[in-house]
Amino acid sequence: MADFVRVAKTSELEPGQGRLVEAKGKQIALFNVDGKFFAVDNTCTHRGGPLAEGELSGHQVTCPYHGATFDIRTGEVLGPPAQRAVACYGVRVTGADIEVEV
Repeated sequence: MADFVRVAKTSELEPGQGRLVEAKGKQIALFNVDGKFFAVDNTCTHRGGPLAEGELSGHQVTCPYHGATFDIRTGEVLGPPAQRAVACYGVRVTGADIEVEV
């Protein structure tokens, strides 16, 4: 059964930024788009690039290794070379805490 786990404070992630967090042993890329938070697996499905270090444009993150692009709302692949989506996690804000469902 999935639980929500506190991973950060809202003040720790500015709009337009991403960062690596860990929850229950999983490496998760957490993003802030205009005050809304999104979470996907940190590992690109192409060659394992760190998505938290990728460039964020709107709801799209670009892997810093080979340029694969993903929708951070769904994990869906938007552009090659990746062919498989990344896992997407539920996110909620409770007070000043950001929680991810894992």
